[in-house]
Amino acid sequence: MKLISWLAAGSVAGWGAARLAGADQIRRLEAPAAPLMSFTPHVTAAALLGSVVLRRRGAATTAGLTGAALAAVVLPRAIRRPQPQAAGPALRVLTANLLAGRAAEEAVVGLVRQQDADVLFLQELPDAAVTRLEQAGLSDLLPYRVTDARRGCAGGSGIYARFPLAGGGLCLTPTRAAQPTARLELGSGRCVDLVCVHAAPPNPPSSRLKVARWREELATLPPPADPPRVLAGDFNATADHAQFRRLLRKGHVDAAGEMGNGLVPTWGPRGKPALLTIDHVLVDPRCAVVATSVHDLPGSDHRAVFAEFRLPG
Repeated sequence: MKLISWLAAGSVAGWGAARLAGADQIRRLEAPAAPLMSFTPHVTAAALLGSVVLRRRGAATTAGLTGAALAAVVLPRAIRRPQPQAAGPALRVLTANLLAGRAAEEAVVGLVRQQDADVLFLQELPDAAVTRLEQAGLSDLLPYRVTDARRGCAGGSGIYARFPLAGGGLCLTPTRAAQPTARLELGSGRCVDLVCVHAAPPNPPSSRLKVARWREELATLPPPADPPRVLAGDFNATADHAQFRRLLRKGHVDAAGEMGNGLVPTWGPRGKPALLTIDHVLVDPRCAVVATSVHDLPGSDHRAVFAEFRLPG
């Protein structure tokens, strides 16, 4: 029992040290560390539980200290933050990964209608899904679109909007999956730049090449600018990844985290409960976030993410 207690305490302590040290940004460690860091909230809960159930005092203390240290970086995502004064119009956006087009198109269109979304970002959008979505009535709700399905079922992406879309002048470095950009024209000279994000996943842990590609694709995403930018989609990264935190340090804010919903999971094995928070809506820090939510999406292994925010005046 003593050995088991110390093995458990040592495991969570090692995880805590790796997370706090940013092991996933150390090149020799990033391949195994990057996928594992996604589970930091789960380890935090396990460490806090261990401080109560472990019978060895030293092991329980180690687990408790680790849990407290991890909670200090994890729990702020569950605390709502004050929002800036923003006098501009409200914008409602929805993002969803369609799992290579397997998601039910009626469910996607139903979410757009239910949330009264102005913009829809879609990842893993094949040509066939574009057609099915149109047949389901998406174009009646969001008549403007920029789609790029050039790379097949898992590589296509698209942006659909209630308002006209035009070229936004953004030129992203080519990536494994399509990441279309557009400028949303709201009228009266007001516009917003949109980026549909789909970063390469950092797995399997044994593949240094895939993790390096994931890191590089996140690094190429642009900082905030004028007009305001919205980056939404499947980042394949959580706030426990150093590379995602580096992206936030460019100036973006995570809409879910602003509302205290930053720990709500958005991905899990198909047919199983969601486990990881890897889908995000990032907005300009001058925007006032009003609401966020996640929604089940039949047929997909992702949940759709909704955000409503008010643009700066």
